Amino acid sequence: MATFLYRLGHLAVRRRWAVLLTWLAVLVGVGAWSVAAGGQTSEKLTLPGTESQDAYDMLAERFPAQSGSSTQVVFAVDDEGGLTTADAQAVIAETVAAIGAVDGVSAAVPPSATGATSPDGRVALADVRYPVSSMEVDDATTDGVVEAVEAARAAGITVEFGGEVIPGQELEPPSSEAIGLLVAVVVLLVSFGSVLAMGLPIVTALLGLGIALSGIGVLSAFVDLSETAPTLAIMIGLAVGIDYALFIVTRHRQNLAAGLDVEEAAARANATAGGAVVFAGATVMIAIAGLYVIGIPFLSVMGFAAAAAVAVAVLVAVSLLPALLGFAGRTIDRFRVPGLKNRTGGMHEGETLGSRWARRVTGRPVLSLTLGLVVMAVLAIPVVGMRLGLPDAGTESTGSTQRRAYDLVTAGFGPGSNGPLTVVADLRGATDRAAALERLSDDLAAVDGVAAVRPAVVNEAGDTAVVTLVPATGPAHEATEDLVHDLRGGRRDTIEADAGVDFVVTGTAAANIDISEKLGGALVPFIALVIGLTLVLLTLVFRSLLVPLKAAIAILVSIGSSFGVVVAVFQWGWLAGLVGVDESMPIVSFLPMMMFAILFGLSMDYEVFILTRIREEYAHTRDARTSVLVGLTSSARVITAAALIMISVFAAFILGDNAIIKMFGLGLATAVFLDATVVRMVIVPAVMTLFGDRAWRLPRWLDRLLPNLDVEGERLIEHLERHDAEVARRRAEAAERDLVEVGASAG
Repeated sequence: MATFLYRLGHLAVRRRWAVLLTWLAVLVGVGAWSVAAGGQTSEKLTLPGTESQDAYDMLAERFPAQSGSSTQVVFAVDDEGGLTTADAQAVIAETVAAIGAVDGVSAAVPPSATGATSPDGRVALADVRYPVSSMEVDDATTDGVVEAVEAARAAGITVEFGGEVIPGQELEPPSSEAIGLLVAVVVLLVSFGSVLAMGLPIVTALLGLGIALSGIGVLSAFVDLSETAPTLAIMIGLAVGIDYALFIVTRHRQNLAAGLDVEEAAARANATAGGAVVFAGATVMIAIAGLYVIGIPFLSVMGFAAAAAVAVAVLVAVSLLPALLGFAGRTIDRFRVPGLKNRTGGMHEGETLGSRWARRVTGRPVLSLTLGLVVMAVLAIPVVGMRLGLPDAGTESTGSTQRRAYDLVTAGFGPGSNGPLTVVADLRGATDRAAALERLSDDLAAVDGVAAVRPAVVNEAGDTAVVTLVPATGPAHEATEDLVHDLRGGRRDTIEADAGVDFVVTGTAAANIDISEKLGGALVPFIALVIGLTLVLLTLVFRSLLVPLKAAIAILVSIGSSFGVVVAVFQWGWLAGLVGVDESMPIVSFLPMMMFAILFGLSMDYEVFILTRIREEYAHTRDARTSVLVGLTSSARVITAAALIMISVFAAFILGDNAIIKMFGLGLATAVFLDATVVRMVIVPAVMTLFGDRAWRLPRWLDRLLPNLDVEGERLIEHLERHDAEVARRRAEAAERDLVEVGASAG
């Protein structure tokens, strides 16, 4: 691989105009395709193998009017009994009728038809249904719904929207990306001390991100893609795009400082740091794509979207970046920032903070390791109480219509009305269907935790009915989860025997429980798969058994601690106000798995970068402690800069309104911070010092069996250095001969 990347680096520098124009053409072409495809993201979930999905499929087949998607229209006034007056009733009836007349709306049911008016007469609910999924409801339809409610608002009635389809929903402004990018610029300026050197990672990362997002836009035209997926791709693509370029530019500048010409410096940087980039990118792509084995389509597609962003970042880093380095030439450090040193990160820079820190850690490895593990263990304690789930509208921003609707429904009908359960009854086996349905409703109403049972709705064929249960607790509450389990457990047999009908339980709250349990059950096997992959890959890279074992444990430690911080903030509510969270909530069910997959690959950046430098030094000196000292000193600066960039990009997303994105932002930022500081700067060097020479031992029989990946291009660089030495020797001999000939001529 190193040889291929070396040749690619040479080719990219020589053909830099062709490489640049090719990438620009790709950006324009994919962008135009995305616009033409007109894809949209969606919150539609499919859950193969779950009871919720079975119920949805039954409704789609037998009761299409109850399938599709819906909007809950919430009418509210301040005065008690305000919605029970004749005038208010007339306004609401006219408004719901106007909504029903909107093209694309299949039904609009007023509060008077379902009795959905609160006991105090302040809140009333109307149900708007669409014959298609939420993704397929077009803007014209939602705009029509918004226009239809203006008459009610003009009459002094507050109108808010909840449910799957939110008419008039405003998109969050892209401030998070800008903030993260701004911090990245500052970090790169301080790290490089040069405007041009800073600009190269930014340009390549933005170009790669543009291509990735356009590709996701194309993908969303053909598959259901969660609205979280593009934001996650931005978060990951921007962070790794800048970091990967940072590694290569840093090595390129070190090569220039060592006296290499521009083309050779870029080619060798591509062969060494570029190899680490390809390896790290491949691992994160494999891990994220591994989410496919879980069997949840929306999560698989989300993983593929993030993996695609990483793939583009890798391709841009090893092909476009060398071309840009060729354009920059030796002027890469010309535009200096006043007051900042022009650092390359090489060992020749003398005493630095990194070298002083390295001596302290390697000088007292037992104490350093103990303190590092204690810190990480304390942070990981909350993981023991982690509860998985999916956030409801109660976690949305207080300024959003979903959150206002949620609060109004809670005040008028109780928290359970925000997450009603849908019981789908199969009436085909009942002799007296009406009586059976009545007994079913009565039995369901008698279950502990059920606040109310709404009137049943029967399809035209009369063989399927929908009974809506209102839990006494909110959709994300643990008691609601217990209720669902109760209805699906032993209670089901009793009720079915009494009523004489079979039923299944679904609804948004039940579906969230299903997906959380399915993901929770797959988490441990998935982690075992990823850790197993870690052990195999690192054994191949470092030709060692202890180093991969240490790396696997280090990944578990850093991720476990970051999970603990997320649980403490979002589930326990500690310092929740600092991240803009109003109330505690369960941890998003797919967050642990997604975070683990992502952080597995990201941690490989630092693992490969620092350990290859340690191994390189050990190969020359055979002094284990000195190799750790030199490796940590030479890599501390670039690891710190890379971590600061990732942390700033991830942390910026905490400022958004979406609770899921907030969790990802905090979790990833915390994990990278802990991984780059406590793990890489304390635990890893301490353990490597204690391992000593044993760290690099591998049984001979295993060494013969394993292929040599040469990720950092060690063999290639050794070959090139021997070649350089041979060329230098021949030149010296030629110069000596010339001197002898000149002397002889003069004599």
